Amino acid sequence: MGLQPPTLQDVLRAQAVVRRHLAPTPLLNPPAVSEHFGFDAYLKCENLQPIAAFKVRGGIYLLSRMTPEERSRGVVTASTGNHGQSIAYAARLFGMRAIVYAPEGANPDKVAAMRRLGAEVVLSGRDFDESRVACEARAHAEGMRYIHSANEPDLIAGVGTYALETIEAVPDLDAIIVPVGAGSGICGTITVMKSISPDIQVIGVQTEQMPVVYESWKAGRPLEVNRGTTFADGLATRVAFDLPIQIISQHVDDFRLVSEDELRWAIVRLLEQAHIVAEGAGAAAYAAAEQLRDQLAGKKVALVVSGGNITVDTYRWALSVVDQPDPSRDATARVLG
Repeated sequence: MGLQPPTLQDVLRAQAVVRRHLAPTPLLNPPAVSEHFGFDAYLKCENLQPIAAFKVRGGIYLLSRMTPEERSRGVVTASTGNHGQSIAYAARLFGMRAIVYAPEGANPDKVAAMRRLGAEVVLSGRDFDESRVACEARAHAEGMRYIHSANEPDLIAGVGTYALETIEAVPDLDAIIVPVGAGSGICGTITVMKSISPDIQVIGVQTEQMPVVYESWKAGRPLEVNRGTTFADGLATRVAFDLPIQIISQHVDDFRLVSEDELRWAIVRLLEQAHIVAEGAGAAAYAAAEQLRDQLAGKKVALVVSGGNITVDTYRWALSVVDQPDPSRDATARVLG
């Protein structure tokens, strides 16, 4: 039997655990953002979590469910950074050993953060998927509990608690836009939104450089795409996974691809209009909203700012886009205020 998708009841159980360890994150409604888009925009600020990313919710809930025997063996996982931080954070919380495999070129700030949290970090492979293969071999060899970054119902239930907080704050929400890497975030969002109100549009977004979940959504089955790179490491995956695609293919209403420059502009605009620092993945929902502003005009729309783990060098590079033509407004308005 395959993995079973979590239910709304599972997310409610997760919320009871997550709230013991994490305060709800802000849901901001900046007037400048709403004015820019022409719809009522709400920013779910998961960049303000202790690890500056939404994934900490899933790590806490999954590890809270482990048996004493599993905890004694420790856990091992693969990550470009944010998922790894979530497992490291939760392992420290529950007094467990954690090993995280990350690509050799991983964000150095995220690697340092994982190590500060007590995880053993192993740099292996040119990207997430190569690192994941090495991680799975280590788990098998040493008998540790391998934690997949997406094929984990408890992980999905845990991260779904941000969607629960969102709909509790805005019960008449019309749509929510979610960045998609491996897919746990959008699957948690679907679990909540489609259970409470099936009419709420759930919209995914990936970078056009690494669109494997988008292409799997169109195909209705998991695919592998051996091409592309992106500075948005939270969106960087070449392989789609069974459980997320099972959920996404049945319930996502729309899916958008954005360019690297659109992501850079979104980082700039979040700083300019909402004074929010977002990493590339964290700005993806804003970038997709630029494409959808006509379709969403006059509606209430949540944008998930999934993370804020961006290096100074990458942030400086992203901000340099203001020296280039702005695709959405006149050149005279292209100066940061």
